[in-house]
Amino acid sequence: MMLGHLSPQTPDKIMALMQAYAADPRTDKIDLGVGVFRDAAGHTPVMRAVKAAEERLWQIQETKTYTTLAGDPAFLSALSDLVLGQESPAERRAAIATPGGTGAVRMGLELARLANPGTRIFVPDPSWPNHAAIIGFLGLERVDYRYYDARARSLDTGGMLVDLERAGPGDVVLLHGCCHNPTGADLTAADWRAVAELLTKTGALAMVDIAYQGFGDGVQTDATGLRILVTALPELIVATSCSKNFGIYRERTGAVFVLGETTKSRDMAQSNLTMLNRQTYAFPPDHGARVVTEILNDADLRACWQAELDGMRLHMQRQRQALADTLREMSGSDRFAHLGAEKGMFSLVGANPEQVERMRAEHGLYMIGDGRINLAGLSLDRVPRVAEAMLAAGL
Repeated sequence: MMLGHLSPQTPDKIMALMQAYAADPRTDKIDLGVGVFRDAAGHTPVMRAVKAAEERLWQIQETKTYTTLAGDPAFLSALSDLVLGQESPAERRAAIATPGGTGAVRMGLELARLANPGTRIFVPDPSWPNHAAIIGFLGLERVDYRYYDARARSLDTGGMLVDLERAGPGDVVLLHGCCHNPTGADLTAADWRAVAELLTKTGALAMVDIAYQGFGDGVQTDATGLRILVTALPELIVATSCSKNFGIYRERTGAVFVLGETTKSRDMAQSNLTMLNRQTYAFPPDHGARVVTEILNDADLRACWQAELDGMRLHMQRQRQALADTLREMSGSDRFAHLGAEKGMFSLVGANPEQVERMRAEHGLYMIGDGRINLAGLSLDRVPRVAEAMLAAGL
C-alpha cells in the first residue's frame, strides 16, 4: 500500500502545546505560548472596526465570485500603502494576496527559489520556527546569523553585521520588520541603515517578514526599518500579515510585496508571483482582504481601528512592565529588565526545556520549550503567579 510508505512527521511544537493546555484540567492554568492577543478578560475579541466592516460588506456585497489570481487590487493597494508607505514607488511594486503571513513567507521564498534555485537564506538566530521549517521543506540552504545574545539578553548587532558579510548576490537575508519573534528585541533605525548599507555592498536580497505592525511603537514607527530598506535598496521582498493587527487570525489574510529595480523587473516578479498563486491555491481567500480594505479606505473605520490597535499595544506594554517590575521586586535583581524594554507579543525569559517543563508541571504555566512567552496572553492579576513560577524554576 502506497500510503504505508509515508514517514511520521514531528508534531508542531505550538500545536502540541495547545493540545496539552486544552487537556490540562487545572482551572488556574496559564497559556503564554500561543501567539494571539488576549484582553484583560482573557478573550481574543473581534475588533469593533472589523465588525462594522463585515456588517457593511454583508449589506453591499453582491457576489462571491472569484477575485483575480493575485487578489483584490484595492486590498493590495491599501495594504501596500500601510506597510511600505504611500511615498514608496508604486511603479516598482508587484503584489499578491496570500493565506495569512505564513502563506506570504512561503510565496516569498518560492519566488526567491525561482530566481535562484541555489539561493541561501540567511536567518536570524533565533527566529520564528516556521521560517526554518519552510526553508527546509523547499530544499533551500539555511544559514543562521547572529542576532540575539541570550546571555546578555540584548541584540548582537556587531555579530549580525559580521555574519551578513557572508551573504552575496543570489542570497536572501531574512529580517523581522518589527516586534521580533521570539525575542521582542528590535533593530534601531541606525541598525537598519547599517544593514541597508551592507546589503548594498554585498548585493544580497532582503526579505522582510512584518507580521506585527502596530504592536511595537505604533503603525508608522514600526515600519521605519522596512521603509529605510525601501528607499535604499533596488530590490526587496516583503511578507506581511493582517492576523495580529486586525485580529482576523482565522480569515488567513496576508500579502507579498516585491519591489523591482525597474518596471521590467517588477513585471517579471508580478508574472511569477501570480503563477505561484495559481499553482499553489489558485485564488487567494478574500473575505479578510475585503474587511481590511473597507477599514483602510474609510476614515471613520480607520480611526476606530487605529484607536483599538493602540489600546492593544499599550495593554501589552503594561503587561511587560508589570512582569518586569514584579520580578525585580521578588528577585531583588534587574536581570529581567529586558522584558519591559522589548516590544510586541514575545520575549525570551531565559528558561531551558527542563525549567519550562517544571513550570508547566508544578504551576500550570505553559510556554514554548525555548522559554518564549507571549506577553499578550498574560493578565495583570496573574503576573505575581507567573513571576513566582519563573523564580521557583530557577530563572
